[in-house]
Amino acid sequence: MTDTPRIAPLPPDAREPRTEELLRSLKLDPDGDDMNLFATLAHHPRLLKRWSQFGGLLLAGGTLSPRDREVLILRTAANCGADYEWGHHLPIGEAAGLTSNEMSALAGSRREAEGVDADLVRAADELHDRNMIIDATWTTLAARYDEAQLIEICMVVGQYHLVAFTLRSLGIQREAGVEGLPE
Repeated sequence: MTDTPRIAPLPPDAREPRTEELLRSLKLDPDGDDMNLFATLAHHPRLLKRWSQFGGLLLAGGTLSPRDREVLILRTAANCGADYEWGHHLPIGEAAGLTSNEMSALAGSRREAEGVDADLVRAADELHDRNMIIDATWTTLAARYDEAQLIEICMVVGQYHLVAFTLRSLGIQREAGVEGLPE
C-alpha cells in the first residue's frame, strides 16, 4: 500500500452533477463524507455507476446470507492485504452476526480462519491461490448451497479481489477511524 493516494479523491467542486448525485446515493449516512473509494472512482463516472450497481447487488441483494457473504469478503480482504476493505467490512460483519474473535480469526492462518467456516474459507483461499474452487471443496459447498449461491460465492470473492486490487494500486487511503487489518 502506498502512503499517499496515486489518484486523489475527486473533490465535490470538480464533479459533474450526475456524479455528485451518484455519490450521494452511495452514502450510508446522508450527512456523512464521501468514502474515499467512491470519491476516487468518481474520476471515471460511468465505471463507478456500473460497478456500484454490481457491487451493491452482491452486498445488499444477493442470495447468500449476510454472514456467509462477510466471511468471504473479510477473508478475501485479509488474503489481499486490503486494509481499507477490511476496516469498512468490520461493522458490516458485526451486523451480520460475526463476533470480533471470528473476524480476527479470518485475518489469521488458514487453520484459525477455518474455525469460523471451513467451507467458505477454503473457497475464498482456493479462489485466491488457485483461481478456482477445487472439486472436493465444490462438492462440500454444493451440498450446502443452491446453484445461484454457488455462482455468487465465486462472484463475491472475485468482486472483492477487484476492489482490493483497485484500492491498493490507486493508493486509496482509509478514512479517519477506519481500522486496518490486525498485525
